Formats: sequence, C-alpha cells, structure tokens
Amino acid sequence: MAFGMGGGTGRARYHRALADINITPLVDVVLVLLIIFMLTAPILQSGIEVAVPKTKTVKEITEERLVITIDRQQRVYLGNDPVNLNEIGAKLRQKIRDPRNQSIFLRSDEEVPFGAFASVMDAVKQAGISNVSIVTQPLDTHGGKR
Repeated sequence: MAFGMGGGTGRARYHRALADINITPLVDVVLVLLIIFMLTAPILQSGIEVAVPKTKTVKEITEERLVITIDRQQRVYLGNDPVNLNEIGAKLRQKIRDPRNQSIFLRSDEEVPFGAFASVMDAVKQAGISNVSIVTQPLDTHGGKR
C-alpha cells in the first residue's frame, strides 16, 4: 500500500509500504491457549479411573500438587505410578523438599473401604505432610446423579 501526498510540483511523492507484521493477534491466540492449558492441566489426571465421591463443597485445583490415588481394587498410585502402601512415606520424602509446607491431593474411589483410605492417610501423615486435600466431585444440583 502506498500513500501519496500532493507536492508543490503536481507530482505525488510515494512512501514505502509498511512491511511490519502485526503480532498482536498471534499474542492473543497464544495467551488464550496458555490459559486453556493452565486450566485443563490439573484436571487431566489420565490413566487411573476413579469414581470420586460427590459433595456439596468442592475446592478447585489451582496449583500443581502431588496426587495419591486409590482405585476400586485398593491399588495405590503416586501420580500415575503404582506404589506399595508401605513405600508411600519414602517415595513422598524423595519427591518433596519441604513436607511441612507441601500439600497433596488424595483421590479415592467411592467404593474403597474407609480402612484402606485411613491407612493411606496415615502413611501420608507419617511422611510429615499435614496438608491433605480430598478430591471430590460436585453434587448435581438438579436432583439426579451424573
């Protein structure tokens, strides 16, 4: 695109076209994608199928934390890796620098007996971690199950 300006001699002077690339739309798209990935990354706990209990109050996951999962067959996982119940404390101490300030999530299938849940909770407490959040799903407010 050229812009012309009328001169005193009747000839128009032409300026060079602006060849700069406008990166504003690119930055907008990248920021939107970044926000989407930041919101969906904590939710994407793949590989282990667990039907967590439903409650009225649910705290959203806002930061990256370690997740301990107990599946329907009472197998225990640290992240996506299976772990022996007796080794949870040692594995947590390896992964955590400061147990007093570290918090973790505990996911358990709703069919798991309370005794198995309490055993895992006890192992976590013995590792020095006192901030444990229990993962649940929100209740369906329309009266039916999801």
